[in-house]
Amino acid sequence: MVHNFGDGTTIFIGIIYAVRFSLLYDKTSVFCLLINGDFETPPAGGFSGFGVADGPTAIPSWRLNGTVELISSGEKQGGMILIVPEGEHALRLGNDAEISQEVKLEKGSIYSITFSAARTCGQLESLNVSVPPASQTIDLETLYSVQGWDTYAWAVEVEEENVRVAFKNPGMEDDPTCGPIIDDIAIKKLFVPEKVKDNAVLNGDFEEGPWMFRNASLGVLLPTNLDEETSSLPGWIVESNRAVRYIDSNHFTVPEGKRAVELLSGKEGIISQMVETKPNKAYRLSFSLGHAGDKCKQPLAVMAFAGDQAENIHYTPNSNATFQTADVNFTAKADRTRIAFYSIYYNTRSDDSTSLCGPVVDDVRVAVSGSSKIKLGGIVMMLVLASSLF
Repeated sequence: MVHNFGDGTTIFIGIIYAVRFSLLYDKTSVFCLLINGDFETPPAGGFSGFGVADGPTAIPSWRLNGTVELISSGEKQGGMILIVPEGEHALRLGNDAEISQEVKLEKGSIYSITFSAARTCGQLESLNVSVPPASQTIDLETLYSVQGWDTYAWAVEVEEENVRVAFKNPGMEDDPTCGPIIDDIAIKKLFVPEKVKDNAVLNGDFEEGPWMFRNASLGVLLPTNLDEETSSLPGWIVESNRAVRYIDSNHFTVPEGKRAVELLSGKEGIISQMVETKPNKAYRLSFSLGHAGDKCKQPLAVMAFAGDQAENIHYTPNSNATFQTADVNFTAKADRTRIAFYSIYYNTRSDDSTSLCGPVVDDVRVAVSGSSKIKLGGIVMMLVLASSLF
């Protein structure tokens, strides 16, 4: 069942203040750019005299292992201009090179690390991000934007108070000038939102998630993550080969609140959650389906799953509306029921025909089917009984 909102677009205006610290990370802080996480602090001798380094203190506040190059915006390598995601400087990691920083965090808490990255050569390049013993290798692809770089997020539960955040190029390329570029490294403590009354979905509005810089016009990519306990999007997992995009209302059109998820790459970009249910009870999955306002070519559609039910829902808003709501009814078979979404089509933007985009999902709810009707009926019955006494 699809409900359209055709009376215009509501504009949500939010002011987000981000504070970039130049001090040691305070474990009670919610967000912080790592010390010199944007690599704009000049090394000894200044930027102009710095090139390739291999040592523990060549980049202020970072420990280096292997060949690491500090690059500047507009710098050329052969006939190619090297990409600096933000600001004037970034780091390029050579074969098997690693950068790391010691950080003090809150033991047992979940943190999301946000960073921007690009590749310098045509072949596949990757970055391994780790807070030992946890780690994940993230492939840097050029499918998501024509800017040449993207912002990624990775979550980890810290086991000690003093930890080492590290980024490593796991590749061994024949061309020594190849290697991923990294910039703007930040960390955010995640909180698990409380469950909303009459909604079994955790973080169904997607308001809790990785840090987003105010100028992050590309959103944040959430790569494959099958561990619901350590997810950059609390409550949700990305159970697919490709990433999904976490978007904000400052740069995209969001159905509700300030955050939402844009589904990319068709069946290769799936988000899902296991919600608590009671066997043999009827439920209704409802959600908002929208357009991100990023020139994504239509048609847009999602496949929505709720238990053993699946429904193909196309984005068909009325008038000037930018989103609509949709329902999927199902009967629970167990104590936990899987809900999931993926884009039916492989959509791209109309202005470049290569950048992946897709439908936006927001405000996801699972409630007992007809519960509101039952409550209303009970109130009416009580009023009838009361009136009969007079």
